[in-house]
Amino acid sequence: MTDSDDVRRITLALPETTEKLAWGMPTFRVAGKMFVTLPDDETSFAVRCPIHERQELIAAEPEKFWVPPHEAASAWVRVRLAALEDRTELRDILVDSWQQAAPPRLVEAFPGKG
Repeated sequence: MTDSDDVRRITLALPETTEKLAWGMPTFRVAGKMFVTLPDDETSFAVRCPIHERQELIAAEPEKFWVPPHEAASAWVRVRLAALEDRTELRDILVDSWQQAAPPRLVEAFPGKG
């Protein structure tokens, strides 16, 4: 089972990623752009997700993906850690969010790019 330590470890291993406390929770950024947040209860995390793709994710796997009402207008989705299949799935989700925020030079140079 994956946990918040896995989120932190995988995220910080991505090129030029930094951790910064914001809104009382850890956030992770690349080139100053936030791409992961880890809310206080550490049972889920939030990642960037285009709104048009988010609804499809939630409809396909509502036990895994969700959006709290106060984030409905944002281009973010929450992911329940307990619903993930394994660390590979976790890494894929984190890398996808990183790629959405990272500058093109980093994305092109990253060996794990999609």
